[in-house]
Amino acid sequence: MQKEVLVLSALMLTGTLISCGGNQQQNKKEIKQEMITESSDTIMKKFIKENLYWIHKPKLYSITDSVITIETEPNTDLWQRTYYGFSNDNAPILQMKTARKYFSFTVKTSFNSSALFDQCGIAIYLDSDNWMKASIEYENEEYQRLGSVVTNNGYSDWATHDIPSSIREIWYRLSRRESDYYIETSLDGINFKQMRSFHLFHGDGEISFGIYAASPVDHSFTAKFTEMKMEDCKWEAWSSEKTGFNQTTKK
Repeated sequence: MQKEVLVLSALMLTGTLISCGGNQQQNKKEIKQEMITESSDTIMKKFIKENLYWIHKPKLYSITDSVITIETEPNTDLWQRTYYGFSNDNAPILQMKTARKYFSFTVKTSFNSSALFDQCGIAIYLDSDNWMKASIEYENEEYQRLGSVVTNNGYSDWATHDIPSSIREIWYRLSRRESDYYIETSLDGINFKQMRSFHLFHGDGEISFGIYAASPVDHSFTAKFTEMKMEDCKWEAWSSEKTGFNQTTKK
């Protein structure tokens, strides 16, 4: 039954997963040939059917053709070692697998968080020591923190900036270029601003990515995810010719 419900969630994902960059000419030829034989809807349904699965499955959640809802459980989080010394690895993550080297994934999140560190957003979870999450973490009635955590080889970083607590929905866009990644956010789903770029030491092959929600303290809230889509990579390749900024060759 759960598998049947998860397959239905494919209907909420629109667009076609198409690679960009790298061996662009070869990739374009392969994709065009694929598009001739199968519709974009068929390709997306196959993609989700084969890859959608839970890490730390929550007790309460729902999946329809228009929205995924997660009811967070108390004392759930993702963190590894840095500064605090502890490890948390029990936040629910709904993920998809892909070996595509170049793509962008966008999702809208809506939430009613009200307790310290309540959070929901996007994630790449390879294993407990290698992952990324980006979200808004509730702080108090005046401000909350828009931030991200990147964990490589068992140690997490944390980068944030304060935004008003009145913000209750936000779009995230995750882009991949091989083992390099780029996160953007938007308040209207149209105009996106850079959040950060980063590298995953073990993120050059098949990866798992998707959405997550957590409540690190003794609290629970409802997180909703809509308007999910995958499309051409929106993160353009670096060009010294376009920018006029030349650097030394790679070592």
